[in-house]
Amino acid sequence: MLKEISGVRIPDSKIAREVTELIRDTESDLLFHHSLRVYCWGALTGNRMGSTFDPELLYAACMFHDVGLTPRYKDSQLRFEVDGANAARDFLRGHGIAERDIETVWNAVALHTTPGIPQFMRPEIALVQAGAAMDVAGLGYDEFPDAQREAVIAAFPRETDFSHEIIDAFYQSMKHRPDSTLGTFNDDFLAFKDPHFQRVDMCTVILASSWNSRNNGSAPAGHASTAGHGCHGDHSHCDAGHGKG
Repeated sequence: MLKEISGVRIPDSKIAREVTELIRDTESDLLFHHSLRVYCWGALTGNRMGSTFDPELLYAACMFHDVGLTPRYKDSQLRFEVDGANAARDFLRGHGIAERDIETVWNAVALHTTPGIPQFMRPEIALVQAGAAMDVAGLGYDEFPDAQREAVIAAFPRETDFSHEIIDAFYQSMKHRPDSTLGTFNDDFLAFKDPHFQRVDMCTVILASSWNSRNNGSAPAGHASTAGHGCHGDHSHCDAGHGKG
């Protein structure tokens, strides 16, 4: 693998090589190359902004950020971001990395699909989200010179139909855990691929909550019931999924 792309060095320490080997053995070509590009976009963004960041921590977070989309988590009910964050944490603890650095990587992976928050946190956390947004949705595309974009794509090719393939990868990895998409844009992938998917409407959930059924066991007149609020099955799992309080 190339060691430098457009001025960005790919970490080549022992632990970085082990991260690369693990992710290479775990992810599809689609996700593996995507993760490498996310690192490049993130590092290039950090350099352009004059951010001070730890390349190895950024690299580890970028490489683990989509591990939760792989088949090993086909039975998980957690958010895929949390699966990836936990995998990164376990790997780094096994290599004696300081807990503060592990926490940084955990947050970077867990929050990479949560825009509006990472940019106010440590640079490594902000840059994973920025890199992922660039590679998937083209956010910040024009801030990269043509030469930089071409160099990154030449090093880590982007599939001709990457956009549809990554959407399908998200869908295939989350269709068995629809409630994990609550509060994120991940439900867009399920809605795009499954015409029968019902989104959770939080306003309806709030109005149908137990607080509104304390009188005679029924919701106040004019308030919505639990029927049709977008959850699945008998709704018994919805309280936990929505987080009371």
